[in-house]
Parts: sequence; C-alpha cells; structure tokens
Amino acid sequence: MKRNTLRPFPAITLVMGENGGTRRVNSVHQAAELLLEYWPVENGEEYVAAVRICLEAMLGAVPPETVREALIKAAREAGISVMQ
Repeated sequence: MKRNTLRPFPAITLVMGENGGTRRVNSVHQAAELLLEYWPVENGEEYVAAVRICLEAMLGAVPPETVREALIKAAREAGISVMQ
C-alpha cells in the first residue's frame, strides 16, 4: 500500500505560540508533521480527529481538503489563530 503524504490543499497560516510565529500549511504531510511534532496540546477531540484524518488522507481514503478543515477545527480548539 503506497501512502501519498504530499497531497496539497489551499494554504492556511496558523499563528503559533505567544510570540506570534506563523506556520503555513498546504499539504497533508505538513499538517501531520505540525500536529505530531509542534502542536501545543496533545489532547482534545478535534486534535485527535485531525490526526486520524491525516492518516486517512495519506491512505487516500479522504480528500486533502478534509485535512484542511480538520486542522482548522483543531486550531480553534487549541486557541490557535487561523489566517486563510
């Protein structure tokens, strides 16, 4: 089974951390990396859903736009500002 992690979607920019640093995300790979390596909280219903959806997208079960939507929901849950 081949995974496709580079599946692009319309870019979003997240304002991360107290210093206002930004992260631009426009692919399933970038979303998964952000969630697993740099996310400020590792709990929450929307966070867990976003991680699961990233995995599903890598396997081709859901479109990349679904990852984008899940990432936005997880960001709102974590108090992260989203610029679209």
